[in-house]
Amino acid sequence: MQLTEAEAAFRIQKTDLQLRPIWHQKQERVEAQILVCFLAFVLWKTLAQLCQRAGLGNEPRKVFQELADITLVDVVLPTRNGVTIRKRCISRPTQHQAILLQHLNLHLPNSLEMAQV
Repeated sequence: MQLTEAEAAFRIQKTDLQLRPIWHQKQERVEAQILVCFLAFVLWKTLAQLCQRAGLGNEPRKVFQELADITLVDVVLPTRNGVTIRKRCISRPTQHQAILLQHLNLHLPNSLEMAQV
């Protein structure tokens, strides 16, 4: 049972998360790569549980693909006095994306303020 779950985890990492093996020369980089892969898998499984609780099935592929179109952009505005203003903007979700977010009980922030440089 655990072997099939481990194989499924590797399959998800290669296909859905598009993580590929990287040949590192230092031990700490190998450990960091393992940590990143593990965290990505945990987030994937968490999304699967959210989907299941919301009645969307237990396979988050389609939900992930739909929500992946939501983008985050940093707008950088230089001013005459040399101060740069940065504003982080999130794209407005489509109606379908908004429904998915509502079912998953996830909320996008209205705006993300960034400091002036």
